[in-house]
Amino acid sequence: MGFLTDNTSINTILGEGSSFRESIKVNGNMRVEGDIDGSVDATGNIFVGERARIRGNVTAGSAEIYGIVIGDVFAPEFVKLLSTATVLGDICTKKVRIDDKAIFHGHCISHKDEVEFENAQNASQTQRSVLDSLVKRNDLTKKDE
Repeated sequence: MGFLTDNTSINTILGEGSSFRESIKVNGNMRVEGDIDGSVDATGNIFVGERARIRGNVTAGSAEIYGIVIGDVFAPEFVKLLSTATVLGDICTKKVRIDDKAIFHGHCISHKDEVEFENAQNASQTQRSVLDSLVKRNDLTKKDE
């Protein structure tokens, strides 16, 4: 709970037992203890609690994950996966820490250099967009059959 002990206020909290079924954009920091079926975009930091689950991409300044994220994590400052964390998706950050017993299945892009980081992030997003459009096109083709 590193950044929660700092002098950082949390703007948005989704409590345990709560659920949200759309993408959400937060101006500031967010703490998630419930379930989100949709992407999360926070201008500040995000904390994903041990019993929390996010099914969608996470974009924030930094991410501290104890729970489950099924989607990509984009956090330029840092990403921490603690021992109870599960991330099924790619991570793009400048610094990453993955504790023992954490589960991570995906690709990790980590560059300290700002220019290299931006280039890698743009390339990753372009590749993801191309793959998504191919999958959608394939799905439409199958529906026409």
